[in-house]
Amino acid sequence: MKYLASLLFLMSAIMCKAQLFDDYFCDKTLRIDYIFSGNNRTQYITLDELSQSPGWYGRRSNLDSLMLKGNGQITVTLPESNKVIYRHSFSTLFQEWQSTEEASKTNKSFENVFIVPFPKQEVDVTVMLSDTHNKETSRFTHRVNPSDILIRHIGETGISKWKYIYKGDDPKNVIDVVIVAEGYTAEQEDSFYNDCSMAVECYHKHEPFASLKDKFNFIGVFVPSQESGVTIPGKNIWKNTALGSNFDTFYSARYLTTLRLKKLNDVLAGIPYEHIIILVNSTNYGGGGIYNSYMMSTAHHATTPAVIVHEFGHSFGGLGDEYFYDDQYEEMYPSDTEPWEPNLTTLVNFESKWKNMLPKGTKIPTKADGKDIYHKVGVYEGGGYQSKGVYRPVQECRMKINEAPEFCPVCDRAIRRLVDFYVKR
Repeated sequence: MKYLASLLFLMSAIMCKAQLFDDYFCDKTLRIDYIFSGNNRTQYITLDELSQSPGWYGRRSNLDSLMLKGNGQITVTLPESNKVIYRHSFSTLFQEWQSTEEASKTNKSFENVFIVPFPKQEVDVTVMLSDTHNKETSRFTHRVNPSDILIRHIGETGISKWKYIYKGDDPKNVIDVVIVAEGYTAEQEDSFYNDCSMAVECYHKHEPFASLKDKFNFIGVFVPSQESGVTIPGKNIWKNTALGSNFDTFYSARYLTTLRLKKLNDVLAGIPYEHIIILVNSTNYGGGGIYNSYMMSTAHHATTPAVIVHEFGHSFGGLGDEYFYDDQYEEMYPSDTEPWEPNLTTLVNFESKWKNMLPKGTKIPTKADGKDIYHKVGVYEGGGYQSKGVYRPVQECRMKINEAPEFCPVCDRAIRRLVDFYVKR
């Protein structure tokens, strides 16, 4: 038995050694641009361009693992052995668009940008997209030769002004978050950096970010726009801004996004980042958050502090919306599939969610009683835009209403686990 235990320990050590960052990657970033296109029935993934920039600011541990599945994954493997050396999950605006009525009538294309550590040898990169049933819908694999002379060099001389708003602990063991200006003119630079400080204060006032604040760097990136403000098509307001953002995404008045992901990542080349916040110079209400892509919020609305935290719950934490509609007009969460978001369940695989956090004797589903609405963990029906068949952890959470003072215990735990995944070695 002693021999077997020693052998297992040795094999474990070898496997861990095999996943060390320096074994496979240089301290550089490989940026891969794709075009995702199609309609509500078909998807196409096309390679657009490869770029490299100095420094790698993503995780250096758990390289071959995923904490959350997301709506898609990018995987880097060794060609000969098919060994996974890096994996990352994400969601996209393209996949969200596929659920709209417009996607049943026409084809569209969307830019998508992913960053991975720069490989020391030839690798295969695979992008996979899945549907609401968590079933694979499309896959694209291509070979990357790190010596390819056509890999564009970017970020070696900075093109954007930037500075640290808040510095966490050890630079090699923190999560780098950039806050990018949108709709601020050159004359409004000071206003932007003041808004950055406001945003960081919002995070530092809310758990779990308050107790985890030294696990994050926040970096303000000033990109001047030709015009102040942001485009609002529904009001016939069109602005020339740095990132081409607009309200009325998918004809939803408060949904604020940008489709210019190549431009967004161009202005960040050479700057330490792995998560992106976009602050928009507007007094209107609105925002949006896409898991492992970016989050966006206006900076000057009364609810901005709440929106900033909520949308970061989407883009960083992979948390789902817990609000719902009486007419159940959405069907994003089929009854036969367990959502990948950690704060929603259809009860298909509730054991993988917060079942172990339920007080003894909790009934499933749990009846909302209006008592201890922010902390009492149960299984409350209504979530993910659907009034029936989808369940949330508490009666009221920051992922449900802006008035909630904090994340619920389930969302709090999910974020803490994700931070550990990124920074623990």
